[in-house]
Amino acid sequence: MCNACLIENVRKSAMSRRGFFARSAAAGVAAVAAGAMAAKPALAQSTGKVVDLTWTLTPEFPTFDGMPGIEFAPDKDYAADGYKIWKVSFFEHSGTHIDAPAHFAEGTNTVDMLPPESLMCPLCVIDLKAKAAEDPNAMVEPEDIEAWVSANGEIPEGACVAMNSGWGAKMGDPSFRNDGAGNFAFPGFAKAATDMLLEMGVASIGVDTLSLDPGNSADFAVHYSWLPAGRYGIENLANLDAVPAAGATLFVGAPKHGGGTGGPARVMAVV
Repeated sequence: MCNACLIENVRKSAMSRRGFFARSAAAGVAAVAAGAMAAKPALAQSTGKVVDLTWTLTPEFPTFDGMPGIEFAPDKDYAADGYKIWKVSFFEHSGTHIDAPAHFAEGTNTVDMLPPESLMCPLCVIDLKAKAAEDPNAMVEPEDIEAWVSANGEIPEGACVAMNSGWGAKMGDPSFRNDGAGNFAFPGFAKAATDMLLEMGVASIGVDTLSLDPGNSADFAVHYSWLPAGRYGIENLANLDAVPAAGATLFVGAPKHGGGTGGPARVMAVV
């Protein structure tokens, strides 16, 4: 299926499901999520080292729909005005950015409503690089979570669980977004895995790719289940090789524009 067709099909599907998600939220799904989102963060016993997990957003940065995610227009200039100001226009889901629940579920939290406690949390990083090297649409599966727990201990309630697929090494190359035939191709989470993380009380998930779902997803199953449950996601994380599997604390500088479905964020980890 062509990328444009996929995007249109997903748009229609989203509209048809709005009522369902609104009823689900009213039935208490979001209330359950609130406990995880407000969980007291377990701060790392850190050395004070700060790792920037954020890509610089430019008009050339790859986006899901292929359009420039940000545009700059001069408003004031040093020569004429004595100082510099750009007028900046951007799409919410560009660069390293937040997916708020409202991105895929009407009636749920917009980005300005995310509990601040959920934006400072333990970071757990699942290494998916070996699987992704063999399959560009590899997924974090329940067994990957089980292996992480076996090696590192329990995932703290309220944590962010991030996938490190090694995809950051592809930044600047067309293969970050597409395969040789022009189809979306990048790793993501499997719904079975995020369902497990919901039960564990995880507050957010993150990926070093364009989408929480793998590139070959035809239904955005993770978006349609994780976000309506009151959780948030982070896409296009950078530098995950520079943080440990466990022990770092994540700081998410989420935007706070009223009614937003997400937006570019400055994401950092303290190790």
